[in-house]
Amino acid sequence: MTTRLRCAIDSATTLLADAGINSARHDAEELAAHLTGTERGRLALLDSPDDTFFDRYHAAIAARSRRVPLQYITGTAAFGPLRLFVGPGVFIPRPETEVMLEWATAQSLPKEPIIVDVCTGSGALAIALAQRWPAASVLGIDDSDAALEYARKNSAGTQVELVRADATAPGLLTELDGRVDLVVANPPYVPDAAQVEPEVFQHDPLHAVFGGPDGMTVINAVVRLAGRWLRPGGFLAVEHDDTTSSLVSELLSSTALFDDVVARSDLTGRPRLVTAHRGGSCA
Repeated sequence: MTTRLRCAIDSATTLLADAGINSARHDAEELAAHLTGTERGRLALLDSPDDTFFDRYHAAIAARSRRVPLQYITGTAAFGPLRLFVGPGVFIPRPETEVMLEWATAQSLPKEPIIVDVCTGSGALAIALAQRWPAASVLGIDDSDAALEYARKNSAGTQVELVRADATAPGLLTELDGRVDLVVANPPYVPDAAQVEPEVFQHDPLHAVFGGPDGMTVINAVVRLAGRWLRPGGFLAVEHDDTTSSLVSELLSSTALFDDVVARSDLTGRPRLVTAHRGGSCA
């Protein structure tokens, strides 16, 4: 790495740290790598970038210091094995949700399963699950036109089918009743009064973040849908706020439709999702 580039990254790190960004060094290096078309680990091998790079780099760092999400600046976000297109209007997939993906891909499903991703957003879960089960019928549902535009771009060339629909609407997709093998959902779940980081409040679509007074509005709807859609023996995974694990577990345990209800933690050890098995007979 040239002295000029190293100094630029060092200065950017200080600027981002002063702006309250905990991942300052990572973000400074990631933006440098993005703008030079390389990976962070290969920055040291770069020849000296030209003046145009430094102009663009300073502009990108200025945007990040205003708490514009890193992924909106680079235009992509990593999720499991995927690199997804993201931008204003779509919820950025988080590493926490990879725990759900890991759990889901470990389940024993038929060779040609039917999978539904409720509140698909960028399509992250739907696309990753389609990759795991190439013969699956995978449906991604969202009520945001902006999010679905990104999902269409990300899912091009896959078998994922996208549907614009409100998960809380009664009688949604009754043709799926008793036929689905796996339902996953990363719905809006933050309680309305909760404080969130500037990247979230100022840039993420709030419709995809906040889930009612207790964060359970859409989760309640997802559980109702899963109870109707899942075949006996099917599986459900729902992500939730770290304050509502017991509410979600109690909701699933309170109905005779589900058994093997398990609260699970994310990579940081925080309660993040509840999984369940659809027992009994079709409702």
